[in-house]
Amino acid sequence: MRLTVVLPTYNEKENLPAMIEALLGLDVPGADLSVLVVDDNSPDGTGKLADDLAASSGGRVSVLHRAGKEGLGKAYLAGFARAIEEGAERILQMDCDFSHQPKYVPGMVALMEERGADMVLSSRFAPGGSVDETWAWWRKLLSWFANSVYLRVILGMDLADATGGFRLWKRETLMGMDLPKRIQSNGYIFQVEMAYVAQRLGYKIVETPIHFPDRTAGTSKMDVRIQLEAARRAFEVRRRHRDLTSADRAATA
Repeated sequence: MRLTVVLPTYNEKENLPAMIEALLGLDVPGADLSVLVVDDNSPDGTGKLADDLAASSGGRVSVLHRAGKEGLGKAYLAGFARAIEEGAERILQMDCDFSHQPKYVPGMVALMEERGADMVLSSRFAPGGSVDETWAWWRKLLSWFANSVYLRVILGMDLADATGGFRLWKRETLMGMDLPKRIQSNGYIFQVEMAYVAQRLGYKIVETPIHFPDRTAGTSKMDVRIQLEAARRAFEVRRRHRDLTSADRAATA
């Protein structure tokens, strides 16, 4: 089974070598793991570093260079398209800052096969999940409210962590979602739109708990302004996709 990790980067020079080493060192039974770095022309030289790491990886690391910073959603869509084009059967999306810990990857792959899931979502807020102990109370409250109250009311979603971005997809799921046609969001709300479309199309999503630590190197791209903007755009996501059913899945052949 070909497993491709799609790893968007922007100014992640401090984290990328350790992340690549950790991912390539994983033992994932039955999987041929490779990494696709999607770099948005990072000013700190992350793209050049990614090229150097790819050159010494024996073909297990590749790099997709983009002209500039266009947002997380567009970076992931470009990475998904490249991974599908190159024959990936399972596609993992994750951050490069170690808030998504590589040690969870083998369990996510095993869970997908055991449960027949179309997407496995590593969840901070599922029973057994947790976030960094240093999070301020308002940050914990805002994240809990967004997932446990707001998105459930606005979108009718039953996920504990619809905003989480540590996800394993089947190739057929991403193809069936018809990403170029349907997914229009960027930034933080992108994760919500992807999960909402998958649920509306009737795909099986299984959540698994994780601990979510804060990054220790580099600078976070997340702030309250971005989260509040995402909350407003949830209404647009509902308007675009609320009528979808499993009959609207795209062909995957």
